[in-house]
Amino acid sequence: MTRVAAVDCGTNSIRLLVADVDPSTGGLVELDRRMTIVRLGQGVDRTGRLAPEALERTFAACREYARVIEEHGIEVPSAGGGGRIRFVATSASRDAENRGEFVSGVAGILGVEPEVISGDQEAELSFTGATGGLAGDEERLVVDIGGGSTEFVIGRDRVEAARSVDIGCVRLTERHIRGDPPAPEEIAAVRADIEAALDLAGETVPIREAGTLVGLAGSVTTVAGIALGLDAYDSGAIHHSRVSRDRVAEITGRLVRSTRDERAAIPVMHPGRVDVITAGALVLLAVMDRAGAPEVVVSEHDILDGIAHSCAAGAR
Repeated sequence: MTRVAAVDCGTNSIRLLVADVDPSTGGLVELDRRMTIVRLGQGVDRTGRLAPEALERTFAACREYARVIEEHGIEVPSAGGGGRIRFVATSASRDAENRGEFVSGVAGILGVEPEVISGDQEAELSFTGATGGLAGDEERLVVDIGGGSTEFVIGRDRVEAARSVDIGCVRLTERHIRGDPPAPEEIAAVRADIEAALDLAGETVPIREAGTLVGLAGSVTTVAGIALGLDAYDSGAIHHSRVSRDRVAEITGRLVRSTRDERAAIPVMHPGRVDVITAGALVLLAVMDRAGAPEVVVSEHDILDGIAHSCAAGAR
């Protein structure tokens, strides 16, 4: 077994997974998994730059993660590359003019430079992480709804087609949503952006051809938690749960009509998702309708698990 640390830094959150991985079988024993809302992508869609306060929130989380990594016996290297530590950065840092500040800051804390990966690389890692624990060999459409982008991947035991498009819960919220609750014209603008992005994704990925829709990331897991009526967030109950299209439509309608305070009062709602969950739910519902999916299989395993597997393979 190889002990690795995987970090996924997206537009809305940064997450850490420390795990023992068997590189030959792909088996993974989770030792520590945590998430911090840092909103790295704050304002990036408008300014093209990472805000100083967003960078500081992210660096504070990195300092905490460095402590956890060392506690699990993985030495944080002084500089360069870590072998058993891999830090992957996605949509917000791809778009930012000043991403060099982000790269140097992370390297100074964790000793590894963040890999600012492409949307296609992000899609492949998400597919690997999401499908590892699913039985059967049917064709699956894996959809990872992030803060700045959404990845579409289709395949059975390997990726057959993938596409990343620039719709995410943070990006869509910052572009269009001002009201509390959102005005009808604001929701219409969000939906128009989503439909246009689905047209783009459909040029590469045959969205309607998969037998199973697998949904990843915080917007999907939060909708699942609401559907399950959980009193608190429970990853064990959410993982591999199935939520019908009608239930997703019902919850999305409720979110669209709700005020910020009403969303914040939902028991499973993370404080960092209160402002962006409406846009995320709208993306999920639109994907289900475009795919003709009667339900979504919700996975707590995603790009973070894919990063851990790749890190273990590289450390052999």
